[in-house]
Amino acid sequence: MGGQPAGPVKPAEHDFALWEKRVDALQVLMSSKGYFTVDGLRRALEDMGEDAYEKYSYYERWIAAVNQNLIEAGLYTLEELGAKMGEVKTRGGTYGDASA
Repeated sequence: MGGQPAGPVKPAEHDFALWEKRVDALQVLMSSKGYFTVDGLRRALEDMGEDAYEKYSYYERWIAAVNQNLIEAGLYTLEELGAKMGEVKTRGGTYGDASA
């Protein structure tokens, strides 16, 4: 964290989940549209504090940083996000539930 030594990263040891791939795609898409920069993402990650590095996974931290930057860019409000999350939750816990 913050440039502190952490040892080598072994990316081959991780099989990415679908939601993790979507976080990465969202980050690439939104940054390419100019809604935030790498510096903005880094600031949001660092603003989470050291506890976030222990509590959340890599992609959980990234989606929080992307979200913070999109709110700051004015794409939506926290209230709008909460309402949409409630709507999505009513669809069910799986894609199959949502399709039914």
